[in-house]
Amino acid sequence: MDTDGASFRSHVAFTDMTPDFSSVLRVSDHTVLPLGDLGTFDEHGIFPINVIREGNQIWGYTCGWNRRRSVSVDTAVGFVVSDDQGETFRRLGPGPILGPSLNEPFLVGDAFVLKADGRFHMWYMFGQRWMRENDRSAPDRVYKIGHAISPDGLNWTKQDGLQILPDRIGPNECQALPSVIRWSGLYHMVFCYRDVFGFRTDPTKGYRIGYAYSSDLVGWTRDDAALGLTGQPGDWDSDMQCYPHLTVSGGRPYVLYNGNSFGRWGFGAVELAL
Repeated sequence: MDTDGASFRSHVAFTDMTPDFSSVLRVSDHTVLPLGDLGTFDEHGIFPINVIREGNQIWGYTCGWNRRRSVSVDTAVGFVVSDDQGETFRRLGPGPILGPSLNEPFLVGDAFVLKADGRFHMWYMFGQRWMRENDRSAPDRVYKIGHAISPDGLNWTKQDGLQILPDRIGPNECQALPSVIRWSGLYHMVFCYRDVFGFRTDPTKGYRIGYAYSSDLVGWTRDDAALGLTGQPGDWDSDMQCYPHLTVSGGRPYVLYNGNSFGRWGFGAVELAL
């Protein structure tokens, strides 16, 4: 991260690991993509990239951040391409490929893309509303997970404003970072969720990892308890589990995720029994 006054900017780097995630082989010594130009959707930060292989290239879907005045931030989904096996990425253009629409007015991001049955599927977060806990507090956002489909990975059709997962902790639950794999005849999704207020300081309101499954990529059944992922008291993930990524490596399903304080002390990997 670098600073701009009192604020931080997020950049993307990478690490290479063994297939079972038990050992780190390499940590990159460079960021893979520069921040956007003045006034663009990703001028003030880029969250980690979801990547897929397409032909001889690696395609990446980014979450670009830009600061606002009345609220803290807005986001959109960008598209980048790597010709060197993920060492670096380049933009096809300065703008996003998915952003606000009639029923998704802000905070479109956290895209995960999967190719299935000849089409590209994207799951992503979209903002519903900004709220204040009281007259003196800064606004916090409520966001949900949506679904879009594309024939080519670039041009997307949303189910505009449709929340695909039910809430567990009420209508102000915030849902983010979906990722999906196919395993044992079903599609499986992990994501993170939290309360709209108090999540930065109260462990009971912070991020936890949720789970859902589907047979057709359209209807999803939420069953967080089936994942069996809880932090251990006093450990690095005792108070928070957030920003998960579900993947298959070495023929086994794993979820990678950040721990306390949004990952301040690193991230971990767990092999799942799906």
